[in-house]
Amino acid sequence: MPAPHQPPPQQQLPPPPPHAPLPLVVRWLLLAFAGLCLVMGVVGIFVPGLPTTVFILMAGWAAARSSPRLHAWLWRHPLFGSMLRNWANGGCVSRRAKWSATALMALCAVVLVVSNAPRWAAVTASLCMACVLAWLWRRPEPR
Repeated sequence: MPAPHQPPPQQQLPPPPPHAPLPLVVRWLLLAFAGLCLVMGVVGIFVPGLPTTVFILMAGWAAARSSPRLHAWLWRHPLFGSMLRNWANGGCVSRRAKWSATALMALCAVVLVVSNAPRWAAVTASLCMACVLAWLWRRPEPR
């Protein structure tokens, strides 16, 4: 008699790292900051030029110190979790995130140059984006 078919085991994710508890007022402020960053990160998915990864990393940082429940949800989230786990695992950034950031920053630089923005603003913003990209591409990639 053949064995019944069993579904493949769920991929086990490591638990989020624990953090020491903080005073109640600080936890509430950090929870509000985590919520704001999470909203900005979601908006960044749809708005070119608004970073998603940075806001999600800040939301994860604040949630880890204010709400273990929110942090665990972010840690296991299908879209945001990999960003947090990669960053916790040595500050890694995926190649896909690097290319996405490069494309969107290049698009923003082009828009600044062809618009009627002051030249100094376009040059300054483009130089800042170039510095961020240089830093970003030097980050290790996950295995």
